[in-house]
Amino acid sequence: MEDNVKRLLIEWAETYNDPKYFQEDPIAFPRQFAELAKRGERSVRDVEVAAVFSAHFAWGRRAMIVRDCGRLFDEMSWKPYDYVMRGEWRCDPCSIHRTVKWSEVAEICSRLRAVYEELPSLESLSQDQIRVRIYGQKPDLKAPNKKINMMRRWMVRDDGKVDLGLWKDTDPASLLIPLDVHVYDEAVALGLTARKQKDIVTVKEITGVFDDIFPGDPCKGDFSLFGYGITHPRI
Repeated sequence: MEDNVKRLLIEWAETYNDPKYFQEDPIAFPRQFAELAKRGERSVRDVEVAAVFSAHFAWGRRAMIVRDCGRLFDEMSWKPYDYVMRGEWRCDPCSIHRTVKWSEVAEICSRLRAVYEELPSLESLSQDQIRVRIYGQKPDLKAPNKKINMMRRWMVRDDGKVDLGLWKDTDPASLLIPLDVHVYDEAVALGLTARKQKDIVTVKEITGVFDDIFPGDPCKGDFSLFGYGITHPRI
């Protein structure tokens, strides 16, 4: 990697790892519950449930994501863990966010309740376990699992800025970059990967590049890619 590219990646990460750029972003919801948890008004489980759904809704325009997350938490009376465990979930074929229906939300709630009846936290679940046991998807060892890696980044990274750092038993070095089409395009433009497949191999390749730049904290590079998107807007 050229020194000037590395320098820019570091500069972008430092600049855009800042809450002011994420006020209208899905992370705003688990962050709000994390603040309530600090005051003893909610629990880490509330934050986890908020993170599960905020990550699940994180596709499309940010304004739409934020609007629909707000609708969801209104339905939950802003007590997501209680809503999950109570079992009285809205379950109908109406859309809550794009192709996500209320019935799908209810199915995720059902799976969450089953996990919480077994475990005190979602932290001990592997990436594939979250995929299968929470989101109800089939196992796929090649999948990039963007929303899962995003949620884990939120819950694990702990630099006191954007991410929440509530999962203390997970090493930030084990995190993987959340890869979607836009992140992939930015990584290709920066020369971080030349692979055509948007799969877990590509995720690990990009993450490995960032691990060289940010040792032990590769997902700090997610803010570099965000910064590239800000400084190189698509026409």
